[in-house]
Amino acid sequence: MGNDFKSRDKFTSIIDSALRVFGEKGYYNATISEIARTAGVSEATIYEYFGSKEDLLFAIPGEITSQAVEFLEGMAPYIKGAENKIRAIVYGYYNLYKDNPDYSSLVLLNLKHNRKFMEAEGYQAVQRAAGFLLRAIEEGVKSGEFRDDVDPYLIRSVILGTIEHIFFRWHLKGRKEELADFVDALMDILTRGIKKDGEPRAYQINITLPESPAGSPP
Repeated sequence: MGNDFKSRDKFTSIIDSALRVFGEKGYYNATISEIARTAGVSEATIYEYFGSKEDLLFAIPGEITSQAVEFLEGMAPYIKGAENKIRAIVYGYYNLYKDNPDYSSLVLLNLKHNRKFMEAEGYQAVQRAAGFLLRAIEEGVKSGEFRDDVDPYLIRSVILGTIEHIFFRWHLKGRKEELADFVDALMDILTRGIKKDGEPRAYQINITLPESPAGSPP
């Protein structure tokens, strides 16, 4: 048992150190030797856990996202209503990305468009988080809290796309601006459109065409 704990501690230390070094140096400039020094282990120890630097990179989201999802899944049974569950999940994303800027930078700027990452085991945790959000939306449709013509996949894309866009710009601007808490505003806009008891606005466009000169076609 003691060896298991030591092994787990080393694994966690390597993940944390890799995230820090990748965040400071960027993936391509970071080296295994620097990660090893930061973690206080040998390079050989890192290769006992990960076959390559890329494998280590791909393992980070699996470790960090899994912890966040496990926490939310543990809380979900005590949160009443689909809207409240979705709000909790969105706050989970917000806090994870804001409180761990090296992680959100790594995910959004390095991994999000990496096809090889989508085939890696670590990507399953990212899918698990997205699936958790999808199920909360589907729950709202099934319970009648949301309209029955709501497309859960589209709503999930709207939510995740908004979160990713805001944090992407935050990172591109060097994280110099204070990041506003946009969760309630996002949820207010979203729920007004999908809640069954909401009052969707009816838009009417009136166009007045100019009168045609005499003798010309209208």
